[in-house]
Amino acid sequence: MKPPPFRYHTPRSLPEALDVLRESPGEARVLAGGQSLVPLLNLRLAYPEVLVDLNQVEGLSYIHDNGARLCIGAMTRQREAEFSELLAARCPLVVEALVQLGHPAIRNRGTIGGSLAHADPVAELPCVMTALDAEFVVAGPGGDRVVGAGDFFLGPYETALSSGEILLEVRVPLAPAPPPASFVEFSRRHGDFALAEAAVVLEGGESCTGARVVAAGPAWTPSRLEAVERLVAESGVGRTDQGSQRELVEAVGRTAEGAVAALETHADATPYQQRLAAVLVTRAVAQALERWSRN
Repeated sequence: MKPPPFRYHTPRSLPEALDVLRESPGEARVLAGGQSLVPLLNLRLAYPEVLVDLNQVEGLSYIHDNGARLCIGAMTRQREAEFSELLAARCPLVVEALVQLGHPAIRNRGTIGGSLAHADPVAELPCVMTALDAEFVVAGPGGDRVVGAGDFFLGPYETALSSGEILLEVRVPLAPAPPPASFVEFSRRHGDFALAEAAVVLEGGESCTGARVVAAGPAWTPSRLEAVERLVAESGVGRTDQGSQRELVEAVGRTAEGAVAALETHADATPYQQRLAAVLVTRAVAQALERWSRN
């Protein structure tokens, strides 16, 4: 199939790209890697009158550590991030999610920012960035602003980006050492869209003092499960206390079902998908605890 007609712009700088968006309010779409937008165009599910291709804009592809945060440029290719030694050392959870994202051919072109801005409810990166409590730097006509991951994803394929704005950078808060964490998903075949997924980040030293637990799939957006987070935080489980960890995982399994069921689910969500999400949350907590015990 062929896409609908559109005007195509290849700006060379960020100000030029913002100018094009400002001149076409509500009519323009931004093209990054194109792995989601181009199929939508070909299937006539998206009808932008203007397409703004960011691939010629310099300075939007990078990964660097500024001490307090790991900064990832929005146009950084997923494959580049997957093999980044800095990312593997400082934020391995992102790499763990990336290797489960589609196939290598997709990751060769797909970008970090493009996946986040697309906001597919079962995409790997929105789930992980929510668990990591990341921040997103957004450029617009009024200058730059910072949006937390918890406020960025508003619904299926809907974000806090307003007309005329571009996602510039992802910032992941850094600890002296990467915290114990896990990401798990389930799909019918490797590379298919996930049916459900879960990401967990534990907090604490010799005893667990908190957690960020996120489920995705049956809900409109990646959703933190506060009931599970409280359970983990209040357990005070020790790093080497295997018995208490097993008891905690069993309690998480019981709590996760109710927590997922309480989410505002989308119309296509099924009881199976909800059950699957709860199981994946339990597995992710168990895996994060196991990794914590080994360190």
